[in-house]
Amino acid sequence: MAGDWYSTYDALTWETPGDLDVDHVVALSEAFQSGAYSWDLQRRTNYANDLTDPRTLAAVTDNVNASKGDRDPANWIPPNNAAVCDYIGTWISIKIRWSLTIDPAERNALTNLVQGQCAGMTIGIITAPPN
Repeated sequence: MAGDWYSTYDALTWETPGDLDVDHVVALSEAFQSGAYSWDLQRRTNYANDLTDPRTLAAVTDNVNASKGDRDPANWIPPNNAAVCDYIGTWISIKIRWSLTIDPAERNALTNLVQGQCAGMTIGIITAPPN
C-alpha cells in the first residue's frame, strides 16, 4: 500500500502502515469506566466503531499509542506539544457526545489545559452519536 501517514501525537510521518495503530482517542476501557458499562451491546459496538465523527479514531505511531494505553489527560497528553489542544478538544467533544463522565483528576487536567495552554480554543461537537 503506497502513501504516507502522519501521526499528530508525535509529529512523525510513516510510509509503512505497520508502524501505526488506530487509537480510540477515548479508549474503550476509559469509556467503559466513564459510563459505557451501562450501555447495551449495540451502543458499545457503535462507540467502538464510530466513523461518524472523524476525530474518534486516529492513526498514530504504534509505540506512542502503546504509551497512551487507556490513560486519560490527567495521566497522558501527546508528546507533540502542537497537538495537545486538538487532542483535548477532541477528548472533551467525545465525552460530551457520548454522555461520558469525567473523574476529578481528569476534570482538573482538562480545566488547567483549557485555561492555560489552550485558552481561547473552540470545541466542535457532533451531537448525535449513532444509535
